[in-house]
Amino acid sequence: MNVDYKPELPEETHPIVIIGAGSIVRDAHLPAYSQAGFKVHGIWNRSPDPARTLAEEYGISHVYESYEQALAEAPEGTIWDLTLPANLFVEYLEKLPDGAPVLIQKPMGENIDEAKQILEVCQRKKLRAAINFQMRFAPFIMAAKDLIDRGVIGELRDVEARITSYTPWDHFPFLQHVPRLEIVYHSVHHIDCIRSFLGDPSGVYAKTLTYPELPDLPETRSSIILDYGQTVRANIQTNHSHRYGSKHQESYFKWEGTKGAIKARMGLLMNYPKGAPDCFEYCQLNEDGTPGEWQEIALEGSWFPEAFIGAMAQVMRHVEGSLDTMPTSVEDALKTMACVEAAHTSSRDGGVPINQYL
Repeated sequence: MNVDYKPELPEETHPIVIIGAGSIVRDAHLPAYSQAGFKVHGIWNRSPDPARTLAEEYGISHVYESYEQALAEAPEGTIWDLTLPANLFVEYLEKLPDGAPVLIQKPMGENIDEAKQILEVCQRKKLRAAINFQMRFAPFIMAAKDLIDRGVIGELRDVEARITSYTPWDHFPFLQHVPRLEIVYHSVHHIDCIRSFLGDPSGVYAKTLTYPELPDLPETRSSIILDYGQTVRANIQTNHSHRYGSKHQESYFKWEGTKGAIKARMGLLMNYPKGAPDCFEYCQLNEDGTPGEWQEIALEGSWFPEAFIGAMAQVMRHVEGSLDTMPTSVEDALKTMACVEAAHTSSRDGGVPINQYL
């Protein structure tokens, strides 16, 4: 079966200036932009050496000595790519020229108050801003969306994301100092993707937990339920502390409908950052209601780096006028962050006490 899973690219590209030079820029942004033919004009990082290293590797012509220099010397039509810690976004957005296009790395702040501040700055300054919830543009997500929109598996009844893996958190040293970890920096992707399929839930149930053997980190495990009423289940289960080898690691998104099902293995999160192969499969019910055979569809690319092409392409297309509304605009992203905040509130308040029933 043919499937449409690649993002539409802009007719004309725009110069990109990247603010930040961490591992996500090295592993995803720059490989994606190189693959898509997007030109990175310049880069700045608070510590200059990583920026110089990446500039040399990717042929970036300008390495700025300061954010102010980047602002002063960026060419006309620059798209700003902010890849800073989330609690710094408001400060850096305030300094951008009014009306500038900008892609802001996820999450949209570390809590709902910061998310609202980011939205306020973007709207007041008329920034054409999107949040880099790039998982929406991963090949397996776009392929699933195409099949579901075409009615291949009927009406959705069940959406599940499950991660059982070991994440080497030392790749992201700044996360040791954040107040919230798993939902804000990881499951936010799954929440955002589920919203892209099902819309906004009426509520959220959740529990997020630390792992005592990793005392320097906040939560690394979560159970999240998004409430879509009595006929649709939306469930996220994550355990980033599975230290027992690859045999029983899991990393998948699954959609079940009235006519069939889709399952996508997300190989990136298994043996990260090397990863494992993705696998995209679907199954349809026969006319008599019995299950048909599972069929695999070969997809090119993966979450890293290909999804980052779509995240930047939406901004470029919005600037050129070929896309009216960006899928992960700050206005839409605020709704994802509201789900994140609700999950933390649910986790904090706890479940229903059982003593009253004994």
